[in-house]
Amino acid sequence: MSNIPIAELTGIVKSYQNNGLARHILEDLSFSVFAGTSTAITGPSGSGKSTLLNILGLLDSPDSGKVLFQGIETTVCTKDEMAQIRNKHIGFVFQLHYLLPQLNLIENVLVPVIPEKDKTKRKLSMHRGMELLAHVGLADKSSRHPSQLSVGECQRAAVVRALINEPELILADEPTGSLDFESANRMANLFSDISKNFNIGLVVVTHSEELAGRMQTRFRLQNGTLLPEVK
Repeated sequence: MSNIPIAELTGIVKSYQNNGLARHILEDLSFSVFAGTSTAITGPSGSGKSTLLNILGLLDSPDSGKVLFQGIETTVCTKDEMAQIRNKHIGFVFQLHYLLPQLNLIENVLVPVIPEKDKTKRKLSMHRGMELLAHVGLADKSSRHPSQLSVGECQRAAVVRALINEPELILADEPTGSLDFESANRMANLFSDISKNFNIGLVVVTHSEELAGRMQTRFRLQNGTLLPEVK
């Protein structure tokens, strides 16, 4: 594991206006993500877990504090620069898979590669996509459409889509929330495997004790700050 964080939050403050009053969500929060590590963030609904994930993934901006990605202070980057970091270096997995119904599985996996103009790189991405589908047990279903697959299979394909650009960081927001017990357990196994096999920094926001228990470290978001939990 490198001593240099992939992503780092320092002194993050975030609030929202509610009927003219500021509701503080994150208070002087600091957090670092390293390669090859997996972290679970738990906490009650409305505590700011998704807000934290969105700031970490450059989908939202803090009121104050610094967001660094590989040492670059992204809070001074342009929107285009942040979009490029997100597309090339960060993979996202949500509670719903958001696969496009008109595309088959491998086409869905390759959606993040669409901006790539280099034909050789696109061909390599196709090869990588098929290898990743095999890794999650879906190689024989690459030509099927989402409607022909179970919810659990679609969610595994969403994980492959998040991995296709070889990101350094994967952020998952309640990735097992819509799955049955068996599919959720398989997804938990997959996530615990990802950071080790791909040397990726993985951060999972979840209410699932099963999933949280598979991660190397755990934090609870409470009163705007992260509290370490002993496993």
